[in-house]
Amino acid sequence: MLFHKGALLKDAHGILIQQTENVQAARQIRFTNVREIVEMETILKAYIYEAIEVEKADLEVSFKKNTEFIIPEEFQNKFDEIPALRTAFEALTPGRQRAYILYFSEPKQSKTRESRVEKYMQQILGGKGLND
Repeated sequence: MLFHKGALLKDAHGILIQQTENVQAARQIRFTNVREIVEMETILKAYIYEAIEVEKADLEVSFKKNTEFIIPEEFQNKFDEIPALRTAFEALTPGRQRAYILYFSEPKQSKTRESRVEKYMQQILGGKGLND
């Protein structure tokens, strides 16, 4: 069961799960069988009602700004080498910027991070997102 603004819920029973470290707002409750759902019926209803109240109150999750994400060294080096790359990157939407930063930061090896940056440079220069 997914709550799109789950980060705003109180989670009194400690059952909400953040899917990955990069998910900022959504939280989910996982079940392994139907019996768990039946046993947790009243708790689940309480979470659903709380989520409805969050929506009615028009509350918003405060997302991390792109400036809070660390730009990988390999990407920063390309910015220094090719100023047009930085300009093109900064012209992208915040979501596209975030997708690139997360994708380039993922690998443990510098060589892999560098090859990813090389592979997507033309796409960034063309104003395209990671999956465009």
